[in-house]
Amino acid sequence: MSQPRAYEALFHRHADNPILTAGDWPYPAHTVFNPGATLLRDGTTLLLCRVEDRRGHSHLCAARSKNGVDGWVIDEKPTLLPQPDSHPEEVWGIEDPRITWVEELQKYVVAYTAFSFDGPGVALAVTDDFKTFERYGFVMQPDDKDAALLPRRIDGNFALIHRPVTDAAAHIWISFSPDLRNWGGHKPMLLARRGAWWDANKVGLSPPLIETEQGWLMIYHGVRHTAGGSLYRLGLALFARDAPERCISRGNEWVFGPEANYERQGDVGNVAFPCGTTLGKDGDTINMYYGGADSCVALATGSVKACLRWLDDHGKR
Repeated sequence: MSQPRAYEALFHRHADNPILTAGDWPYPAHTVFNPGATLLRDGTTLLLCRVEDRRGHSHLCAARSKNGVDGWVIDEKPTLLPQPDSHPEEVWGIEDPRITWVEELQKYVVAYTAFSFDGPGVALAVTDDFKTFERYGFVMQPDDKDAALLPRRIDGNFALIHRPVTDAAAHIWISFSPDLRNWGGHKPMLLARRGAWWDANKVGLSPPLIETEQGWLMIYHGVRHTAGGSLYRLGLALFARDAPERCISRGNEWVFGPEANYERQGDVGNVAFPCGTTLGKDGDTINMYYGGADSCVALATGSVKACLRWLDDHGKR
């Protein structure tokens, strides 16, 4: 009897996963997950991890590694703590950072979820050293999250991708600003499908977009509601470089989902949730850092070229 044909694997889990857990932390932490990622000027990988305490409140803490896999040096104290006295939108913590290096500013812009009394909203902070931060506060009011900035202006404006929630559904939108503070020109970017699709009803940005010659490559998550609970999986889409609200291609199938024990079992089971990627020296290798079951940090590797080729074969224009 012939074996069934396997789906193409675009992302491959690292053999030493999970690469970071709460047990690695220099101070008490309940769980560590959903890290933003970037390469520093000296080539060091920095992960800005979401750290949750036993209250259920989160803050952000940096871990650095020369090879992006092991030998992590973790800040002895939280890197970015909520400041509810001066920023009441952070009263219940800060979560799920996405990091973008903006050449024009010569700074990193961190988009994160601030958890206010009225729910989660999108906040921004700017830094050049991950030691001191300038907070911009809410730039998108609740309920809104899963945000990341594009690294360059589009038609003279900064562009922010985010995911507002309505009573009907949760779609990915893009908004524009001349100064990172005042936002408008809101446009839908990627709609959640309806019905039985793996990404029906709720989608959101995962890592910041990757700019390629063919367009902006998006890794996004879709949430399927099942009898056993929500199931988070990843898909791919491609957008026009100079009009990123225009989708060029979107894959119908998911490409990465929870399979390993550390993705299946944890505080929130059946979740593989990336907030950051870095590119290898070859400009093609994707190092995707993700949270497993809201309980640990894991790494999977892929290829920009392979993702684009897969979209050519499996994408719908």
